[in-house]
Amino acid sequence: MALDLRLDLKMSQQLVMTPQLQQAIKLLQLSRMDLIDAVRDELMENPLLEELTEIDAHAARVEGAEEVAKREKKEEAKEATGDAEVDKTKDQIDWDSYFENYTAPTPGTGTQRLRDDDLPGYEATLTRATTLFDHLLWQLQVSDFTEQEERVAWALIGNIDDDGYLKGVTLQQVAEELDQDPEYVEEVLEMVQEFDPLGVGSRDLRECLLIQARHFELGAIVEDIIGDHLDNLEKKNYGAIVRAMDIELEEVIEAAKLISQLEPRPGRPFVGDEPRYITPDIYIRKTDDGGYKAFLNEDGMPRLRISQFYRNALKQEDTSEAKKYVTEKLNSAQWLIKSIQQRQRTIVKVTESIIKFQREFFDKGVEHLKPLILRDVAEDIGMHESTVSRVTTNKYVHTPRGIFELKYFFNSSIQGTGSQGDLASEAVKSKIRALVAQEDPKRPHSDQKLVELLKKDNVKIARRTVAKYREAMGILPSSKRKCLF
Repeated sequence: MALDLRLDLKMSQQLVMTPQLQQAIKLLQLSRMDLIDAVRDELMENPLLEELTEIDAHAARVEGAEEVAKREKKEEAKEATGDAEVDKTKDQIDWDSYFENYTAPTPGTGTQRLRDDDLPGYEATLTRATTLFDHLLWQLQVSDFTEQEERVAWALIGNIDDDGYLKGVTLQQVAEELDQDPEYVEEVLEMVQEFDPLGVGSRDLRECLLIQARHFELGAIVEDIIGDHLDNLEKKNYGAIVRAMDIELEEVIEAAKLISQLEPRPGRPFVGDEPRYITPDIYIRKTDDGGYKAFLNEDGMPRLRISQFYRNALKQEDTSEAKKYVTEKLNSAQWLIKSIQQRQRTIVKVTESIIKFQREFFDKGVEHLKPLILRDVAEDIGMHESTVSRVTTNKYVHTPRGIFELKYFFNSSIQGTGSQGDLASEAVKSKIRALVAQEDPKRPHSDQKLVELLKKDNVKIARRTVAKYREAMGILPSSKRKCLF
């Protein structure tokens, strides 16, 4: 048998979670107020970032709006392309890979200062914080699970604790309770583990970190360390890992840095249930031609620019540590600005898509909401479902019909009959609420009676679904609603 020695070259692309990518993901899912806080913190930490103040804006008007606009546009173009005599190849984010081949043209942000009478009243801005349970159930409702998969997923989600881990129950117990094969229950669990936040539904820390490492394609070394050497990693016993895996110490240290950036408690952002005040991230206004247009809410949002003083410092023939420091901070500042711009554009794109799908809601009201899942919007704007999920989390829109979380417009489908067509679950809830409001207090409608009344309205729905919706809206059963006098 002859031996054949060959050298093969293989090219591949993979998404590497750089600190910049981690920052982009974090900014994408922040609420508006949290984003403002994050920008304020960065302004304190990074001397190359400056906030454009009202004084600066007034000076621009005095100097000449057109001339200043041309200069700022030229400077922004330089910042966007990295033309600041900085290493352009360092720590670049592959936005195309991150946003899953997003190729549609980027829209303008549609920013506009709104009139006072366009703004929501103070009493309209109080909301209950979204729990992890709520967030997972919402994703389940807007995913295309079968009825059987949804039943198993409900049981699993109900046993996920505040940290995001599946606790207090085994897959065998769930399988026996639902009369399913354990292998099938595990398949559904893997589907739930694809929900946001990454790592949710894990049974232990090892599985939680592995899910995130595979999602970000951090590589075989990182996955092997998490899978087989997590104990030594926790003890910082890098030497034992080097010997066991037969790799270099530098590779272990680099892998440890990446692992340290993963989230060991996926449910952390959802801890706490105190009411909080909100301001909309975006506004939807009716236009003169009867259409609708989205505008970002920029009130209170710091307008960032790069310090010209430090930019000039880079042009000096100085190779000192100071120049290295300025270069690193400039890279960080540019990526922050680009990440914020991408976040804002993405919110606009998602909102414009929602307007297109839910036009009848804006024209006629909640009973005309259409069934809509994450995949519909993701395919419409050329982004991944996980990106749409992050954008709609903790983001609020002020519409002519009130303030809503962007999640509100995503609904599961309820079958209609005749010319009715399928209905969104929120539309059906609205019908149930109206029927209960109009009932005779001495003879309230039972769940079965509600089913029959909805059927007359061309809505086909099971009694248990009516009961589930009624309970979700906080409506008591008929026996508790009955008034004797």
